[in-house]
Amino acid sequence: MKILVTGGAGYIGSACTEYLLDKGYAVTVFDSLVTGHRDAVDKRAEFLEGDISNRELIINVLKKGGFDGIMHFAAYSLVGESMTNPGKYFQNNLGAGINLLDGAVEGKVKSFVFSSTCATYGEPTQIPIPENEKQSPISPYGESKLMFEKALKWYSSIFGLKYVALRYFNAAGASKNFGEDHNPETHLVPIVLKVALGKMKSIKIFGDDYPTPDGTCIRDYIHILDLAQAHELALHSPRSGHYNLGTGNGCSVKEIIEASRKITGHAIPAELVGRRPGDPPRLIGCSDLAKKELGWKPRFENAEAVVQSAWDWAKNNPEGYLS
Repeated sequence: MKILVTGGAGYIGSACTEYLLDKGYAVTVFDSLVTGHRDAVDKRAEFLEGDISNRELIINVLKKGGFDGIMHFAAYSLVGESMTNPGKYFQNNLGAGINLLDGAVEGKVKSFVFSSTCATYGEPTQIPIPENEKQSPISPYGESKLMFEKALKWYSSIFGLKYVALRYFNAAGASKNFGEDHNPETHLVPIVLKVALGKMKSIKIFGDDYPTPDGTCIRDYIHILDLAQAHELALHSPRSGHYNLGTGNGCSVKEIIEASRKITGHAIPAELVGRRPGDPPRLIGCSDLAKKELGWKPRFENAEAVVQSAWDWAKNNPEGYLS
């Protein structure tokens, strides 16, 4: 199969590209490099620099490319930024995404896999979150992803485009060659490891009085290779629809810090500060449906496995892709 990976120079996209190539797929990466890194594109993949907001370009690429499937990762994903600049998120995550959908129809693409988010649920009433949880996003980021999911449903109904939307929270860890390098960095694991690398003096813990076993927030950290496996399986899903991806357990902030101390051998000083507004105590996804219908079998379901792979990559790339 020949697959177009949009956003393939980004964190999740680069690992999924590597995974697909290792499995024998032919991969073309399409990325604007606005937030991605050219060095994060697997050398075995074809690379096209471009933006999905360029309607004529992306439709032309898909009409001529002969692609069997699309994996769509090209999106803005900072919740806080979406609250101050919502237009940026709706224009890119929804508006530019429509160009991609129209190109998929023009190019007669058979399968569309969308990197969605559990942020479409907003503040869940059930933990772990099932697929039938009410969707009520509390940020333009989550809303833009949900709106694109709805567009996918209509394109499937009208044009027969088969799609799978995968909803997950915290991608973490690293593959053999590719890891996490954002600017600004907002994710816990790479920030903790910056302390171990001597690039930060301490890690901030935003509140330790939550109703959780150790008082710190619990999140679902999913290894990047487990996500890659799920995306590849979704290409062959027998039906269109959406699936959650999660461990069903999650790790607390303190558990991630302790695992990082153990693996790196660094003290990793922690500074307790006040809660951040809007941080729910627990966000964990139920992935029973993905395991049943897609045959997803995650291999890395504990904090140490996630942190170890991230640390291995960080040691070899202390400056990120600038290394």
